[in-house]
Amino acid sequence: MPTRFDVCIVGGAGHVGLPLGLVFASKGLRVVLQDINAQALAEIGRGTMPFLEHGAEPLLEKALAMGTLSTSADPATMGMADAVVITIGTPVDEFLSPNMRLFRTWADSIIPYIVPGQLIVLRSTVYPGTTEWLAKYLEDNGKKVRMAFCPERIVQGHAIRELQELPQLVSGIDDACRDAAAALLLRICPSVVHLSPKEAEFAKLFTNAYRYIQFAAANQFYMIAQDAGVDYNKILRYIKKDYPRARDIPGAGFAAGPCLLKDTMQLAACASNTFSLGHAAMLVNEGIVLYLVKALRQKYELEKMTVGLLGMAFKADCDDTRSSLSYKMKKTLQFSAREVLTTDPFVTGDPEIRPLDEVIARSDLLILCAPHKEYKNLDVKGKELLDMWDFVESNGARA
Repeated sequence: MPTRFDVCIVGGAGHVGLPLGLVFASKGLRVVLQDINAQALAEIGRGTMPFLEHGAEPLLEKALAMGTLSTSADPATMGMADAVVITIGTPVDEFLSPNMRLFRTWADSIIPYIVPGQLIVLRSTVYPGTTEWLAKYLEDNGKKVRMAFCPERIVQGHAIRELQELPQLVSGIDDACRDAAAALLLRICPSVVHLSPKEAEFAKLFTNAYRYIQFAAANQFYMIAQDAGVDYNKILRYIKKDYPRARDIPGAGFAAGPCLLKDTMQLAACASNTFSLGHAAMLVNEGIVLYLVKALRQKYELEKMTVGLLGMAFKADCDDTRSSLSYKMKKTLQFSAREVLTTDPFVTGDPEIRPLDEVIARSDLLILCAPHKEYKNLDVKGKELLDMWDFVESNGARA
């Protein structure tokens, strides 16, 4: 069957796949975005981004006008491309353990559409050993392919820029597979770094787990300082002042999103649950919400108060709510406060999101959950504000 596309991106309407597809298409490659999310595909086809991604809309408009970008909900589209980039990672179960059974079920679903000899590039986090397992599994089912693992390593919301500026980690089950993946990615990036598949799989997990542990250290410092009656953020400012060895110490805040916790727990599973630093980080980062609510209950009669949450995305200046601790804060407060109101300038699709002015006016207490730039000089109308990020230049009292 003659190919119609240079690249098919499976999961192409998502936060990893769509920016990658746009950058490929902007370089003149024929790209098809394959996804089960028909609504998102329809938006993309109309020239509208389904989520916030800086610099994406001009590329989308250009790609549609040039005819280098197509969309499809049909998995058979995979068989029409020279290369298939898969942005679906290893799922985790309710115990945060890798669910290889679901991954195998997904692999079974694509076997009818894969063409022998195709370049298959895994892009999202996978459990160590998955790349080589999938290559063998497909071969055992009559589909010998050129298998590669090239993990994404971008900051969400800034993928368009970073894909074209950062080196890409490239691995393959043999040198020919690796070189084919490298040739594809060098169409969009300045350089590549060669690794074996398992090295690349661990590289991705190590990167995310390290960041998660860094955030946990900061959150633990914050809680220790609060319990001692001192200001962690003030201490941090002076630690960093003219002292470069402290520049990487992060501030406190909600941490995780859709990747960091999941990947840390995958690494823990790979280490037979001996990754004590990872488990400790999870307890700290997931526990920060409970710590804050406990402190508020000791200070206020929350049952008589309306609490407003500012920012429901999982991080600043982002519209993604997946694994956002803001929603854990909301659920926890609903057991204590009279009412909980939420607002966010970026988040759509949540019917309970209210306008910022309404939340400020109706709330007795405000909590900054995501430090969006819009909140930097926020007038909170004299309301008390809990700002663990030390971000808002507010005229209100600090909670």
